[in-house]
Amino acid sequence: MGRVLFVSAGPGAADLITLRGARALAQAEVVLFDALTDPALRELAPRARWLDVGKRGFCHSTKQTAINAALVREALAHEVVVRLKGGDASVFGRLEEELQALAEAGIGYEIVPGVTAAIAAAAQTGRPLTRRGAGRSVALTTAMTREGELQAARSADTEVFYMAGQQLAALSRRLLAAGWAGDAPVSVVSRAGCADALASEHTVVALGAASMLHQGRPTVVIVGAGASPLGQARALPQASATDPGVGLGEYATDSEAQDLGPRGPQAQAQTLNV
Repeated sequence: MGRVLFVSAGPGAADLITLRGARALAQAEVVLFDALTDPALRELAPRARWLDVGKRGFCHSTKQTAINAALVREALAHEVVVRLKGGDASVFGRLEEELQALAEAGIGYEIVPGVTAAIAAAAQTGRPLTRRGAGRSVALTTAMTREGELQAARSADTEVFYMAGQQLAALSRRLLAAGWAGDAPVSVVSRAGCADALASEHTVVALGAASMLHQGRPTVVIVGAGASPLGQARALPQASATDPGVGLGEYATDSEAQDLGPRGPQAQAQTLNV
C-alpha cells in the first residue's frame, strides 16, 4: 500500500506550482490530474502514468465517485500516487470527499498547498485583494451551489466568486439583491496565470457585459474593495445597530475603473474597460 500526495498545481502556467509540489511530482508513479492543470507539468513526472480525471462545469466530467475509487485503487497498487489539482487543492477542489475515501481505505496522504485563482487574478490586474483601511476582509465563494443554484452575498469587503463565468448577468442581479451598490467596482479575470489571461473592469450593474469577453474561459469575479482602482478604495462609516442595510466593510471609489495596462515586460494579460 502506498500514499497519496495531493499537489496544488496553481492556476494557469506550470511554473506557478510550488517547489514542494514539483518535488512531489518527481516521485510519482501515477498522476491523477484535473482538467485545468498545465500539460507542461508532465515534464516534472516523465516516468509517471497520467490519468485524466478532470471536471469542468457544464461539460462532460469524471464522476467524483469514480475519482475516489481510482485514488484508492492506484494507492493500493503503487507507492506514490499524486492527485494533481488546479489552483489550491483545498479551495473548491472537492478535497474532502477524496480525503474521506482514502481514510476509509486506511491510506495515508499529504496535502501540498498552492496558489488559488483569486490570488492569481489579483496579481494579474495589479489590484491587491486587501487594502489598508478599506479592504480588511476577503470571502471566497463558489457562485453555484451543489443543487446548481446561483447565489451571491455581501459578507466581506471583497467578494471573490469562482465558477460564475457563464452566468455573469444573473450574478449581477444577485449581487444587487444582496446589497451591493450598482456602481460598485468589479474585476473579471479569465485564465488567470496563463499567457492569454484576460481582465476587464466593470460595475455591478454592468457586469453582464463581461459575458462575451470571457465566454468559455475559466473565470474569477472580484467585487468590492479588491476591485477598486489603486489608491481609490476608502472605508465608509460602519453599520449601526439601527441601520442593517450598510454592510460590514462598505467602501466607495472616487472615479471610474481605469485601464491599468501592462505592468513591466513580463505582463501578459489584456485589460479592458467596459
